[in-house]
Amino acid sequence: MGKATGFLEYARQNGGEISPEERIKNFSDFHTHLNQEARKTQGARCMDCGVPFCQSGLVINGMVSGCPLNNLIPEWNDLVYLEKPEIALERLLKTNSFPEFTSRVCPAPCEAACTCGLNDAPVTIKENEWGIIETGFTRGFIKAQPPKVRTNKKVAIIGSGPAGLAAADQLNKRGHNVTIFERSDRAGGLLMYGIPNMKLEKSVVERRIRLMEDEGIEFVLNSDVGKNVKADEIVKNYDAVILACGASAPRDVKVKGREGKGIYFAVDYMSNITKGQLDPNYDTSGFMSAKDKNVLIIGGGDTANDCLGTVLREGCKNVYQLDINPKKPVKRAANNPWPEWPKVYTIDYGQAEAIAKYGSDPRIFSSSCLEFILDENKKLKQAVISQVIKKPSKKARYEIVPVEGTQKTIDVDIALIAGGFAGSESYVAKSFKAELDARNNIKTENGKYASSAAKVFACGDMRRGQSLVVWAIREGRGAAKEVDKFLMGYTNLE
Repeated sequence: MGKATGFLEYARQNGGEISPEERIKNFSDFHTHLNQEARKTQGARCMDCGVPFCQSGLVINGMVSGCPLNNLIPEWNDLVYLEKPEIALERLLKTNSFPEFTSRVCPAPCEAACTCGLNDAPVTIKENEWGIIETGFTRGFIKAQPPKVRTNKKVAIIGSGPAGLAAADQLNKRGHNVTIFERSDRAGGLLMYGIPNMKLEKSVVERRIRLMEDEGIEFVLNSDVGKNVKADEIVKNYDAVILACGASAPRDVKVKGREGKGIYFAVDYMSNITKGQLDPNYDTSGFMSAKDKNVLIIGGGDTANDCLGTVLREGCKNVYQLDINPKKPVKRAANNPWPEWPKVYTIDYGQAEAIAKYGSDPRIFSSSCLEFILDENKKLKQAVISQVIKKPSKKARYEIVPVEGTQKTIDVDIALIAGGFAGSESYVAKSFKAELDARNNIKTENGKYASSAAKVFACGDMRRGQSLVVWAIREGRGAAKEVDKFLMGYTNLE
């Protein structure tokens, strides 16, 4: 806990943001942060909870409540209040391999489950997490610490996203020799190419990669295992393999005109933007710029919002966002009690920016695209959209049915499909002869990470499906424990 009466004496204060009108002029991080004294005051608000739900990581009605990593939040908030930054950092790193990522991109289920939030604003957790880890870097508390003893066991990790990095970090600390194979030209997976720079600056990812290299982890880039690298060779040359390639197969829309020019998967579009920012010689001509264009975004999740922020920064003329779900209530419904994740109407950064530019929320709820209309050159020029309802289906969870009389045609130059992901890209799993489940993810026993293939394990979105970065880190750490036990007969990893 912090100060015993702190939650009664101090109001919640969070870090700020550059105004939407200003921040859409560039792709830089737009968040501002509290100073050390203000973070100390916020740490003082942490209550002496009998049961700290903030660190519980419980799954209630399919949604997580509290931190999936079981971060020791009351402990390090207390240490922030007591001005003991180095010890606070030690307690934070005990459960979280990469607080610099989670403190920037996590939606903070810890704050949603904060006991203080029952009757007042929740404790400022995410901002203090950022302060602890960044103080660690700026004051030199964080430095390369290669293991003093090596086990001579070799582990190959396929994929350098948050799950693969977390597994690598833990196994390297144990003394195993870890090699990460990454198909892209830079390490980081979705941290590098799936999350836009204004949300997670790539210098932050590169800083962590350099640290891991200094600690002895090897990164092999441009290595697409199952295509230009043989899985059989990896299995032969390594004592264990972890598949951490993410759930990167995008879910498509099956409508007339889908083949048209100017229609892209969201993740490909944003990856192209980031590659162009990082490499001035990168050829971006395969994707149309959103500058002065009418843009349609199909999807209502985080990726769709990131697309929204991206096209606004490119200077789009107009933008629509189709969300297949109905608009959520402003306040919790009776069947959504604390500490469940609050299923309420929210405005994320991309929507806030669109509101500032156009005067209204760009989302059209309970809506979908029925058709893309193309010109004589097969280029997208319009889209037919409609209100829809979800009806029960024997073939799927539900079917989408257009509402008669609600169809309308809008001018569209670019369409970005951000409808989630349909599981992993199966060629990697098949190259290792690892069995897939019905959702096209690696099949494992409940709560376990071993695949059906000998000495091959899986973690992250590739095992559990599309999820949060914080879940990926938890998955990577969990897989590392299982692999370590497989290699050594026991494990002392946390």
